[in-house]
Amino acid sequence: MDQPFLELDGLIKDFGGLRAINNVSFSMNRNEMVGLIGPNGAGKSTLVRLISGILKPGSGGIRFKGKNLVGLKTWDIINLGIACTFQNMRPFRRLPIIANVMVSCLCPRALKRGEWVKRVEAKAMDALEFAGISDVYLEKASTLSQGDLKRLEVARAVATEPELLLLDEPFGGLSPAETDLMGKSIHRLHKGGRFGRLHSEGPAMIIIEHKLQQLMKIVERIIVLNYGEVIADGPPEEVVNNKEVIKSYLGEGGI
Repeated sequence: MDQPFLELDGLIKDFGGLRAINNVSFSMNRNEMVGLIGPNGAGKSTLVRLISGILKPGSGGIRFKGKNLVGLKTWDIINLGIACTFQNMRPFRRLPIIANVMVSCLCPRALKRGEWVKRVEAKAMDALEFAGISDVYLEKASTLSQGDLKRLEVARAVATEPELLLLDEPFGGLSPAETDLMGKSIHRLHKGGRFGRLHSEGPAMIIIEHKLQQLMKIVERIIVLNYGEVIADGPPEEVVNNKEVIKSYLGEGGI
């Protein structure tokens, strides 16, 4: 039997007396695009930070392609093939937008997998075109709107050539039209198109998002967290009708 692509086993994370992640276990396959939802404070961003190595679990395991990730440095996890974006963007604000992406292109993993292009600049431009901000590539990152900073975050992540992409609210700050375009681009990337054209398949994805209508257009599976625990895991149409999920979002009174 093939091992899971990503496997979380009994993850626990405490912050002082607060348990942010409580015995979370699930696995996903190489070809999956998974939505991760839940009320504010449910533990979604904490879980992504545990997978990416920014935070260390109090107990439990995280395995990626059979390799234990607990205790590894974030840059080692990136070079294994996991990249992520964050709600709180921290670009190099004084550098041109393209330079922000070129930094990602210079990681050992990206350099090794980037033999198809001779210049780092060209690879960075490809990532910016995917994200939809290549027209302002020479502007300083400090000039970008919140929505375009979100696009820059995505460009920097995909430039590392990930096999697993963790996206924390990729539609945040985007207009309805921009949200629709980003959703289509993310779905195309997952299927191996555009920036992922080197491979027979694009990266697997875990997407945290509050814009549920847009999220359900592109994912086939949704995991729901509430108070740090998984309360539902299944197809979108099944999850949105789950009584416990409805209760967690709307309270005891329901709809």
